Amino acid sequence: MGGVVLLLPAGDEASTRRPSPVVATASVRALGRRLARAGRGEGLATHVVHYRYRGWHGTEARLARDAEWAADEVVRRYGDVPVCLVGLHMGARAALHAGGHDAVNSVLAIAPWLPEEDVAAPPEPVKQLSGRRVLIVHGTNDERVDPELSFRFAARAKKTNPDICRFEVHADRHGLQQYRDEVYALASDFVMGALFGRAFSRPVEDALAAPPPLGLRMPLASGFGR
Repeated sequence: MGGVVLLLPAGDEASTRRPSPVVATASVRALGRRLARAGRGEGLATHVVHYRYRGWHGTEARLARDAEWAADEVVRRYGDVPVCLVGLHMGARAALHAGGHDAVNSVLAIAPWLPEEDVAAPPEPVKQLSGRRVLIVHGTNDERVDPELSFRFAARAKKTNPDICRFEVHADRHGLQQYRDEVYALASDFVMGALFGRAFSRPVEDALAAPPPLGLRMPLASGFGR
């Protein structure tokens, strides 16, 4: 076993319902298949994390706790292998929170749900991401989550972790359907590089090396990966 990807589906801000195993995981399964094909020669394993409940629930951060449990399971099953957390929407928030797990070496957050900034509440933590490679991808026309929130999060994280970059998918909405192939190609490029040391594509390499804000507002080009 060369490495493991843990796929974290979307969730809700507050819900005590148990997620449907089919509906909840559908959003990440196609990406998981793409990553599995790309990493077959490296011995990559992909697993979808099944949450106990759909809701985040404030300071309980239930989805992040489930992600940490899943990383513990990877260590128990496979031993000392690198793990990449790949999350969508609320699952992306869980991936960023759980990125400090000892087994995790990289995090991919796609259209992350992040809370509005509130002076009465502590900001989203970023120090746990130190020493990890981090890629955030967000559509500029996201109608559900303000993409500026992920930019500001990335800017704070960049101060303590130089290995973070962020790509903007111009004119795409929350589901990133218009440029899905490009997003999947970018995800594959990043995960293979982070887990197995493959050379990153030039845009990813440039984004990681560029100072803010350039490396945090990198446009995802139409046709990327073709």
